[in-house]
Order: sequence, then C-alpha cells, then structure tokens
Amino acid sequence: MKGSKYGVSPTKQKNLQEKMKKLAIKESQIVERFIRAKGPGGQKINKTSSCVYLKHKPTGIEVKCARERTQSLNRFLARRILVNKIEARFLKKKSEAQKRIYKLKKQKKKRSKRAKEKILRQKHLQSEKKKLRKPPTLE
Repeated sequence: MKGSKYGVSPTKQKNLQEKMKKLAIKESQIVERFIRAKGPGGQKINKTSSCVYLKHKPTGIEVKCARERTQSLNRFLARRILVNKIEARFLKKKSEAQKRIYKLKKQKKKRSKRAKEKILRQKHLQSEKKKLRKPPTLE
C-alpha cells in the first residue's frame, strides 16, 4: 500500500502510534531483530528472515511474531502485541489470551467428590420433575 510503513493501512498504523505515545513507548526503547521463521513455507521461509523479535528494554517484555509471510506485516503485528502486553501490565488487567487459558484450565479441572454428588442430586430431581409431566397412562 502506498504510504504504508509496515504494509498495513495508514489508520491502523496511526492508531498504533497513538497508543504507543499514550503509554510513553519510544522506538529507541525497543530492540528489534529479524529471525528465520519455522514451519511450512518451503524455500521462502528458509531464505528470508520474516520472523520479528522485539524486546522492550524498560519492562523486559519480549515478543516474537511469525504469523504472516512478510517481514513488514510481522513488524506491525509484533509491535501491536508488544503494546498490548505493556498496556495489560500497566493496567494490571488480564489479556484475552490469559482469560482463554484460565477458562480452559478451569474446564479441564477435575470436579471434587462433593460437586459431583451435588450435580447428581440435581439431575435426579430434574428427572423426577419430567416424570411428573408425563400424561397418565390408561390401563
């Protein structure tokens, strides 16, 4: 795209810059390196260093991004992920990814014996209610 520094729309780029300014993140505080990405892609992946590694010096937060095939788009995405992580740390709020991980852990967690008994009692009561709803049979 014309006038686009990272291969993304100028409005998205501008929003990211404003967010960085709001959180007082300067480009000089970010260490940027390019690494060869892993995974499918064949010769393209083996020849180019499209994976972007960013480290924010003051907080020590590190980010790697190899989501897209182009280095320029990965640069933008890595910066966006870094800014979101820094924002989450400052605001002490859980990110969407952390919430998702917590939810999965909670779902997979084994129920206590007491909880199982309670669920079974509820199921039994429900089945009794349903039996009472059936019309009486004529003999």
